Amino acid sequence: MKFKIIIDPTKEEEIVATVHAPSGLTEKLQQLVQEYTGADRVAAFLEEDIKMLPFAEIACITVQDGKTWAVDQTGQRYRLKQRLYELEAVLPPSFIRINKSALANEQMIERFAANFSGAVDAVFRGGYREYVSRRCFAQIKRRYRL
Repeated sequence: MKFKIIIDPTKEEEIVATVHAPSGLTEKLQQLVQEYTGADRVAAFLEEDIKMLPFAEIACITVQDGKTWAVDQTGQRYRLKQRLYELEAVLPPSFIRINKSALANEQMIERFAANFSGAVDAVFRGGYREYVSRRCFAQIKRRYRL
């Protein structure tokens, strides 16, 4: 397989893939290209400071008391101005819904931990934990064919 990327700011962007037959890789590549919005960060507020927070650094986005918060990989919380559904439209496919008011970056999830009561939590690399609803956990299991 050959891979070639040509960067030329004077040309219109075009993506062409020549393959022998469709495969899982071609489907994922097509999905990635079609869902790409050009945005790769979001304005996040920490007290009086504004930081352009890259999506790759966000572990979880959650809503608490009507406010949207992003939790980064170190556990730091940032206030976001957008609503959850607005963020869900621009976030990459690695962000999955884990309950009615939270989106998780599946690349940051370390494990799913079952509680004594039967509930399931997503445990992130930085130690942050977020509840996973039964409905969302069933979808996650189907996604990974568990």
